[in-house]
This record gives sequence, structure tokens and C-alpha cells, in this order.
Amino acid sequence: MTPEPTAAPRVVGVVVTFNRLELLQRLVARLREVPELDEVLVVDNASTDGTGAWLVEAAAAAADGPHLRVRTLADNRGGAGGFHDGLAWALERDADLVWLMDDDGLPDPDCLATLLARRDDLDFWGPVVVDQADHDRLVFPIRLPGGTRSVHRMRDVEAAAPDGVIRDVVIPFNGVLVTRELVERIGLPREEFFIWGDDVEYLWRARAAGARVATVVGARVLHPSVGELGTPMMLGRTTYNHSPSDLKHYCMARNNLVNLRAYHGWPHALAFVAKTVWFYSFTRPSRRRLALSADAMRAGLRGDFSGHRRFLA
Repeated sequence: MTPEPTAAPRVVGVVVTFNRLELLQRLVARLREVPELDEVLVVDNASTDGTGAWLVEAAAAAADGPHLRVRTLADNRGGAGGFHDGLAWALERDADLVWLMDDDGLPDPDCLATLLARRDDLDFWGPVVVDQADHDRLVFPIRLPGGTRSVHRMRDVEAAAPDGVIRDVVIPFNGVLVTRELVERIGLPREEFFIWGDDVEYLWRARAAGARVATVVGARVLHPSVGELGTPMMLGRTTYNHSPSDLKHYCMARNNLVNLRAYHGWPHALAFVAKTVWFYSFTRPSRRRLALSADAMRAGLRGDFSGHRRFLA
């Protein structure tokens, strides 16, 4: 007897957006061209740039491709809150696989098909994320497994993945696929993080649960450049994620300390504290930033995730 073909999984896309209407329009147009995608769910974080009105019109308009559904949150809950709600919503919509992405990425037309070709042996996997102005440059560098080497160019990624896959590495929430089974096993992203570190925490949680994680080199998402990640410190021997935004820094300092303590223990957490003190004492001296860092870290250790709200307009 000829075995019956395996039914195609129901794939639901989840996009989280906030005040980037032009980029969102570009992304939604692309997603509606992806035949493997069954539905697109857009979570709008209370945008104020006309996004909400455009989404209502776009969802109501007759169009080819996957159906578009929209949910507008009452207030801005950041990427963490958006992905928390969006992933839960996708499961309510009977998704077998959920394709997660921010509004500023643009997957290649064959990105999802390339990822789906690996679905039998992976639980949490995604594409490389490259600079839309320079397709050989990674927007988010990849640290290769088994060492400390990070690669910044596609040619180096390809050389490190002769079978087309880099195991145990993925850039979360930038075109990643996650299985329903894994979400049901490990839960949803930590909505209280607001921004910064929620994606890393979810990846580390998945790894701790034994998930099969990978980057598929042949799948690609284009993304605007974010510049060189990490400001050099200690004579260039390491870097620090400095941001001029108090909101971003507060969330980074709080959430990174929480993640390091939970998944790597106090030695790594204290090393991050020392690195922060060094950076704002010697590399970019700022008593105000030292005080803000201390406030954020104390809040994280207390389990208080409300302090970032003071920076929201």
C-alpha cells in the first residue's frame, strides 16, 4: 500500500507592530504572497501613526493569499507583550506552526518554504537576518556553537554550515518558526519584560527544555541596518550594549540581569553588573546612567517590572 501523504501543517504568521506603518505595509504585502502561510495575525501595540486605521482597511479588503486578522492592544506593551498575546492568539487559531516576526523585517518569498523543509527535525528555528542594503552583512551577528567566535558575513555563515544548518543558534522573533508542541510545553514569552531580552529568554527556555534549535542558512529575512551592535570597551577586548535611550537601557539592564541569573547563575549575573559599572565609570562616564542601571537591576531582582513605564510617552 502507498502511504498516505502527511498533511501540511497549519502555519499562522504573527507580526507585532508599533508606529512603523510603511514597513508594516511592505511586510503585509509580502506575507500575502506566501502560499504556505494560512493566516496572518497582526498585533498592534496601540500605534499612533495611522497603523490602526490602515490595518482595519487592509483586513476588510478582499485580497489573495492568507487572511489578515488584526488585534489592537489598549496600550503599548512592547514587543514582549505583543508576542505573548500574538502567540497565544495563534494557538487559539489552531496553528500547528507559528511564524513570528517584527514589523521591520522582510522575508524572502521562499523563506517560509525553506524553513518548512526542515520541520521534521526542528522545534524552534529561523532564517539568517541580513542588511537590506548589503546582503552579505548580518544585521544580528551569529555566535558559532562551541566557542566565542561571532560571524558578521553571510560567506562566513555558509562556510560554518556545510549542511545548511547552524545548530543550537537562532535569532528569535525575526522570522522564526516555533511548533505548537513546544509552546504548549514551555509557555509564552515573558510579557512583563516589555522590550529587550524577552526573545533571548524564550530561546534559553526552549534550549533548557531540550528543544531542537537551529538557523537555516538558506532562509533569509532582510532588515534595516541597526549599526554595529555593541560599543567597544576595555581597549576593544569586549563590547557593551549601550543605547542613548533610557527606556532601552533600563529594560536591558533589568532583563539581562534577570536572564543571566536564571539561566547561567550568579557568576554571570555579577560579571554583567561589573561590566556595566566599568562601562559607565570609564568607557562612557555617567553617574546618571550608573544610578539608572542600579535602579533597573534592583527592580529586576525584586521582580518589579513596572519601572520602565516612566519612560513611555
